[in-house]
Amino acid sequence: MIDIVEEKICPEKLYSDLNDSSCGAVTTFEGRVRDHNHGKQIFELHYECYIPMALKVISKIREEALSKYDVKQVFAVHRIGNIPIGEIAVWIAVLSVHRKEAFDACKYIIDEIKTRVPIWKSEKYKDGTMEWVECFQSEVY
Repeated sequence: MIDIVEEKICPEKLYSDLNDSSCGAVTTFEGRVRDHNHGKQIFELHYECYIPMALKVISKIREEALSKYDVKQVFAVHRIGNIPIGEIAVWIAVLSVHRKEAFDACKYIIDEIKTRVPIWKSEKYKDGTMEWVECFQSEVY
């Protein structure tokens, strides 16, 4: 399951889909909005994307993780819009028989999302300024 949402990400709801009795490992990652970056105090983050293309790239990353690592299921949800401090911007879960594969795949997925998916982030600072950050060159499909 992959998704891009505008509403708050609630892991409690997502955990109900993490059922596979053949898996002994479930690895999750929550990327949360922190209150600072590079010495500046952050008020909130804002994410924008072209949803059809972003979903296509995340789907490709999911398929890569499933084929590259011995994992059974991959979930990735990214939030767009304004996200306050402390809330989840991205949530990933990987199910596998053993923990090493789950950890390796989870790291691969978040690293690839951060560098390849056309999702753009701006930081809104407490001093009233705003800056686009970490806008990597995304793949074009």
